Amino acid sequence: MHKRGFLNHLFAALVLTAMVVSSTSIYAQNQSQALDVNVFEVRDVAVDVTAETAAVAREQARAEGKARAFQRLMERLTLRIEHSGLPQLSAEEISPYVKDFSVADEKTSSVRYLARLTFHFKPKEVRGLLTESGFSFAETVSKPVLVLPVFQNAGALILWDEPNPWREAWNARSKTRSLVPTLLPLGDLADIATIGADQAMDGDQQRLAALAKRYGASDTLVVFGVMRIEAAQARRVLDVYFTRFGRQLQEQTEVISFPQKKGETVSALLARASQELTYVVEDNWKRDNLLQFDRADMIPVMVSISGLKEWIRVRARLDGVAVLQRTELVLLSKELIHLNLHFIGETNQLALALEQADLKLAQENDQWRLSLAVPITSAGPKSK
Repeated sequence: MHKRGFLNHLFAALVLTAMVVSSTSIYAQNQSQALDVNVFEVRDVAVDVTAETAAVAREQARAEGKARAFQRLMERLTLRIEHSGLPQLSAEEISPYVKDFSVADEKTSSVRYLARLTFHFKPKEVRGLLTESGFSFAETVSKPVLVLPVFQNAGALILWDEPNPWREAWNARSKTRSLVPTLLPLGDLADIATIGADQAMDGDQQRLAALAKRYGASDTLVVFGVMRIEAAQARRVLDVYFTRFGRQLQEQTEVISFPQKKGETVSALLARASQELTYVVEDNWKRDNLLQFDRADMIPVMVSISGLKEWIRVRARLDGVAVLQRTELVLLSKELIHLNLHFIGETNQLALALEQADLKLAQENDQWRLSLAVPITSAGPKSK
């Protein structure tokens, strides 16, 4: 083999190896984050207060941080249309709902206090407050949703090419934890090889699923942005067609138009649209997963296991399912477990919630079976 040919083969092998390692690490990281979500935890609340003394500044900062964390939690659980009517409690009134809090990056001077606070709230007490106040709310956390921002510029479709101001707007959104984590792909060689702008627009299910798998996402959201000029108003209008593709959801395209506001730049318009669409995706998920405390049910299920380790994994995932009130162990053997699942809401809502914890609920011959949706030996997606 000639030296140049050898180097080309070596380079190709290195690129392929990098793609495999990258895919596995991305998948593992996102899967770990998806399974390690505490709905009642609010992280990284930044506080910066100046007062007559450092001690006074610290107390004021922690009170402010507690109030802001509580507000974030309330908004995370409820529909956006109800946010303006959420209970407005003082820091003292919020205290009974706080389980604990921690402090990081703490800095003080004689009159100033800076820190990042993390609060853990009491689930039972928070649920009671929302229920007594008449609010509907959800707790089920969706698996990550992978966002593909396709932009039309001068008649051409842009996904990976630069510049893509629509992709930049999505990437620049404020990073807040919600019930629907959204991810943007890296746009590296593996992504480019997996799907293109035209294929994303066509809803190529095989390629969309392959890309979602790489990032540990359950669904993909194709957001197609088209900028046009509204001559009568002398302004730009961004039309966005967005479709969520996934196993549980039926494909449906929605369209929202965002007229440019007076004095608003194009980048600001794109940023506003990306944030608004994020809220729409979150609200759609919440509506499908509102907790129905007035509807309680129970189904018996069988769980086939290969050993104690697998049962421990199943049990740990069941503990994180919001609609499950309790699990009742009926029979335990080496290879088969009988459980009674006590839950609120409807069976399809339970199945959707279980899927987010990588558990599959299926009915076979009038018998419900529960199994791990992802084998515990899986190390991530494989590249060919």
